[in-house]
Amino acid sequence: MTVLLHSDVPGYPCRRGKVRDVYDLGDRLVIIATDRISAFDWVLPTAIPDKGRILTALTLFWLNYLDVPNHLLSTDLADMGPAFAERAADLAGRACLVRKASVVPIECVVRGYLAGSGWKEYQRYGTVCGIALPPGLTQSARLPEAIFTPATKEESGHDQNISFEEMSDLIGRDLALSLRQRSLDIYQRASEHAHSCGLILADTKFEWGMLPDGEVLLIDEVLTPDSSRFWPADQYHEGASPPSFDKQFVRDWLETTGWDKNSPPPPLPPEVVERTAAKYREAYERLTGQSLGSSLAAR
Repeated sequence: MTVLLHSDVPGYPCRRGKVRDVYDLGDRLVIIATDRISAFDWVLPTAIPDKGRILTALTLFWLNYLDVPNHLLSTDLADMGPAFAERAADLAGRACLVRKASVVPIECVVRGYLAGSGWKEYQRYGTVCGIALPPGLTQSARLPEAIFTPATKEESGHDQNISFEEMSDLIGRDLALSLRQRSLDIYQRASEHAHSCGLILADTKFEWGMLPDGEVLLIDEVLTPDSSRFWPADQYHEGASPPSFDKQFVRDWLETTGWDKNSPPPPLPPEVVERTAAKYREAYERLTGQSLGSSLAAR
């Protein structure tokens, strides 16, 4: 296993997000998934080994499986230029050359189960993101049908849930209708595949971009444990929160430390790093049916 906290490719403007480093090549971008991990809106000082390679490999699997218009051009470092190819030891399996698109400033969230912030809102108001749901639902209950709950993309802090009408006001009704339908369709197909692998896709979020000619593309990561809530079907039952294939171990441990969430977070202990890394690996292997070791070695 390897660890990459920050990429270092000279000669190109670079924007560092919480997890990804994005290099501007002019008409194209190179997105590099590092092993950084964030929680409670902080990037933690400890990385999760091979997390970036796992998220990249899983996104590539979904883009191929879903066969929808997307921004991916290549994963070959040679196509990105000598500066990237010379750093193959660090960047192989992490880097994607993509088309540059104008990002639609909306997180397109689809929820099929009552979990997380949706469950908290439902307990108080009987709604999720303002959408009325039947009374009497319990935690983690499957919703009568999947619902689309958009949110604004915030540069810092939490994204803010908004109504579909507010989304329409921000980006136009035709585009809002299109993104809602596309997002629900992808969720449905991905949910069926996850079910065949013994997993439940409780919820997920998609990001979309537009080319100058108006073509809409699926962008960023797709259906990874960082953007989605996957549960093992054999451990699922209503009325409780099932274990998930994401960074829940990290969140749970941080909650026990007394960290105030306003100052730099503490480093993660080795056992939390190992358990989190194992969950990412298991999610990949169950969803793809491939061995992670052989997949990464082939890149």
